[in-house]
Amino acid sequence: MASRFWVGNPLEPSESDGPPAAMVLCAGFGTRLLPLTEELPKPLVPVGDGSVLDHIAAALRQAGVRRLVVNGHHLAEVLRDALPSLVLPCAMVEEPVIRGTAGGVAGAAELLGDRDVVVVNGDILAEVDYAALLAAHGATPAVATLAVVGGLPAGQGTVGLDAAGRVVRLRAGRWGDEVAGGDFVGAQVLGPAARERLPADGCLVGDVYIPALDEGLEVRAAAVASGFVDVGSPPAYLAANLAWLRARGQSEWRGPGARVSKRVALREALVGPGAEVTGEGPVERCVVWPGARATAPLRDAVVTPAGRVVACAV
Repeated sequence: MASRFWVGNPLEPSESDGPPAAMVLCAGFGTRLLPLTEELPKPLVPVGDGSVLDHIAAALRQAGVRRLVVNGHHLAEVLRDALPSLVLPCAMVEEPVIRGTAGGVAGAAELLGDRDVVVVNGDILAEVDYAALLAAHGATPAVATLAVVGGLPAGQGTVGLDAAGRVVRLRAGRWGDEVAGGDFVGAQVLGPAARERLPADGCLVGDVYIPALDEGLEVRAAAVASGFVDVGSPPAYLAANLAWLRARGQSEWRGPGARVSKRVALREALVGPGAEVTGEGPVERCVVWPGARATAPLRDAVVTPAGRVVACAV
């Protein structure tokens, strides 16, 4: 039996006129990101000055979301302990058995209320205008609206769109004339009609969107994302941190309380809060996790508090 609990100061899920709720899908095994996920669940790995989940919660709050739900499986207790630091009041559903993306939302129904809900993958960092995504969904009769990076030629990207923005290509399915392509970034709005179709176990794309499209219902896409990175593997995770640095025009970042020897040269490196770098020489294209200890010279690696030095060349 899944357990549910609030962290922080929750709003009532039944509020019909309040701000929307959101769910971040955090239940997974983290297999592709091993061995980093032996210490942290994937949504909690640090990217820049916060975890993936921190960044998602901050973006949702900026868009007016005031209530957050997450699900957890691998290292669920570690995820649970991190929730009080989020910028939103949060509830968690622990899944003893993983239920999939659709089943995860179905299992949180009591906490999410019965309105539109924003659903976000917890292992993807995307630049999404969530307010625009909600507005786009509210302006159409679509059962769901997917956030995409648009502007791709027809036939390219993970989804195909018709002239009205309806999804007409998804996986191997075709439902109309495609005029443009887009890349789905793992963020979407589900309306009540889509939520009624959620299976107890299953996938949002394969078990909800594709059957809805087969029945002639509308699934739409909104070009409200400007980029995304999947932190699913060690090289991709390192790339996400380097992208965070470059987006800010920085060549290095040091968290509060970080200590770096004067004989160490940081080059495209991030040293987390309370971490220490000793030795002599360059530390280049590296992420030193909060509280970890690293020794120069070091290149293309992630260093964890447990002493793991994970090579992950980009």
